[in-house]
Amino acid sequence: MTHRTISVPERIRQHAAEHPDRPFVVEAGGRTVTYGEFQAESLIWAAAFRTLGVGSGDTAMTMVKPSATAYAAWIGMCWRRVVEAACNTDYRGQTLTYLLTQSRSKVAVIDAEFLPRLLEVAAHTPDLEVVVVLGAFEAQIESAPFRLISSTELLDGLEPEADLEPLMPWEIATMIYTSGTTGPSKGVLIAWAQIQLGSTGLIPLDGLDETDVFYSPFPLAHASGRAAICIMTQCGGRFVIRDRFSTTHYWEDITTHGCTTTGLVGAMTAFLWTQPQSPDDATNPLRRAVMMPVVPHYKEFEQRFGLKLTTCYAMSEVGPVISTGWDITDPASCGVLRQGYEVRLVDEHDFEVPVGEVGELIVRHRDPWVLCQGYFDMPDKTAEAWRNGWFHTGDAFRIDDQSRFYFVDRIKDAIRRRGENISSFEVEALVNGHPSVIESAAIPVPSEWGEDEVKVCVVRADSSLTEEQLVLDLIETMPAFMVPRYIEFTDSLPKTDATQRVKKNLLRVNPLNGNTWDRETAGIKVSRA
Repeated sequence: MTHRTISVPERIRQHAAEHPDRPFVVEAGGRTVTYGEFQAESLIWAAAFRTLGVGSGDTAMTMVKPSATAYAAWIGMCWRRVVEAACNTDYRGQTLTYLLTQSRSKVAVIDAEFLPRLLEVAAHTPDLEVVVVLGAFEAQIESAPFRLISSTELLDGLEPEADLEPLMPWEIATMIYTSGTTGPSKGVLIAWAQIQLGSTGLIPLDGLDETDVFYSPFPLAHASGRAAICIMTQCGGRFVIRDRFSTTHYWEDITTHGCTTTGLVGAMTAFLWTQPQSPDDATNPLRRAVMMPVVPHYKEFEQRFGLKLTTCYAMSEVGPVISTGWDITDPASCGVLRQGYEVRLVDEHDFEVPVGEVGELIVRHRDPWVLCQGYFDMPDKTAEAWRNGWFHTGDAFRIDDQSRFYFVDRIKDAIRRRGENISSFEVEALVNGHPSVIESAAIPVPSEWGEDEVKVCVVRADSSLTEEQLVLDLIETMPAFMVPRYIEFTDSLPKTDATQRVKKNLLRVNPLNGNTWDRETAGIKVSRA
């Protein structure tokens, strides 16, 4: 890695100049945008942000589904050196208010369908000055404390920005909010050097060229939603987007658009594997995929669908640190250390543990700017994570005598459900906000689809509160992915004597006991609308 590393926007500019008519972004069921068209659109967005008066040092929130327009708006924002605060499209109420206020966003770019949620919290977003809406929306906005403008109106008549200086490796590409574990979510500042190196670690680039097509049904609020554009700009290929994973549309999209490469995250693997088998399962263009985590039957999965798998360990703060490459030898292992990274497994005092013992993974890199640049406006959390010159992942690992790494557990109290990292702190804050709840504790419970389901242990203030009523009330205030599947009412929570912190290890011992209520068994579904 050197100061001559080329950023994603700069690579797009080069591809647009060399082959402007080559397809770049394809919306499944929508439009196809060439490199030349995308470059022009992103530069018009850069001009739009200039007219809105935002630039270097400012922050703008995005709450958008994947689309060519959404990607172009992000790249345009980057050309203006505006820091993007990427918001999960499931956020509402308290979680949405928190992200807007913590990020100090002056501008928001939002899909029209999410505008009602934003208007509900408008009174609590004092920094927000302008909201740009993608798509048609009703104009009953007289009471909004900020200016509302459609993207069509904003972009109309603007000329693309010209003579823009290249974006350097140390400049911020995006800010991804990662789940808080002992506090609220934190905005991870990711530089271009990190996002470039991350893309090469997620999918080994050997064998990829301009004929390849990456399938991306991933949200833009996650690093996974940025992987496709970063990977394909390196080889000059194109990527296909869908607004979310769909088992029904998956193989249809892969076949229709000739997708050769993709990612399989969490429960996606189980959803595909459990579909009825067909003699034609391997008759598809898909040839390679990164699978996280790897399932024990990964070889059968490769054979059934006619592809090759890789896996890695990655997190928003450090990117893919450990990788198997295209040679998975043990499905329990994340692989070996990638070149340039340095890691240690340490105890709670940062002393290294012997080979074979479990310790926290801490990370650094020999090159500058390839790990996160800290947490936005949280210097204390940044210092805590980076203590003693190493980034502390909060994840427990062990290493064997062949230098293979094995993920053991999360030291922090995060929960991962169907690709979403969930803060137990935030779940508990929302549950505790219910008028009939005294306190609660959120824990992960293994899911039959892989990863976790959310369980909350609740101490009630009103014994007439039922599990069904509590979950119905939570559906109105929580992002869909946070809504607990399991609820257990209890008279008290086990706590430490000195600090009165909940002993969650005790709650995890027998989580699905006779007192545990299951939302799915009760037939209560959660809409993601």
